[in-house]
Amino acid sequence: MSNVTLPEDYAISDDPARLNLEVIHRYLAQSYWAKDIPIHLVERMVKNSLCFGVYRRNAQIGFARIISDYATFAYLADVFILPEHRGQGLSKALMATILAHSDLQGLRRWMLVTLDAHGLYEQVGFKPLAHPERHLEKHFPGLYEGGGAVS
Repeated sequence: MSNVTLPEDYAISDDPARLNLEVIHRYLAQSYWAKDIPIHLVERMVKNSLCFGVYRRNAQIGFARIISDYATFAYLADVFILPEHRGQGLSKALMATILAHSDLQGLRRWMLVTLDAHGLYEQVGFKPLAHPERHLEKHFPGLYEGGGAVS
């Protein structure tokens, strides 16, 4: 993955000043995993995560974020490339950039949840849980529907 190159006119950055919260919110609010998420929660999650934007020229066309203690654990979340920019290897380049980031080296465990992108993540070493019986979750599907999210 380290030899993945970006198509011309595209860039990946972890500079928070470049992130376009409107683009991120618009996509996530329509996604299966964060449907109807309020923008104030998007602002908070971006503020408290290591975020990566994918850009064509200066327009944001992709995103991913890492929630981590930067010592032992990282959780990959909210990965997307806008549909009109897919099929160019951008998600592979994004994953290569994330996994090579200096603050994310030497971590013992990485986690993520996906419905439909197993192939991408398996290419960079993710596997199904070895011991799913050890993992628990608290999940509140539909929390954001109708503005029901709490601040």
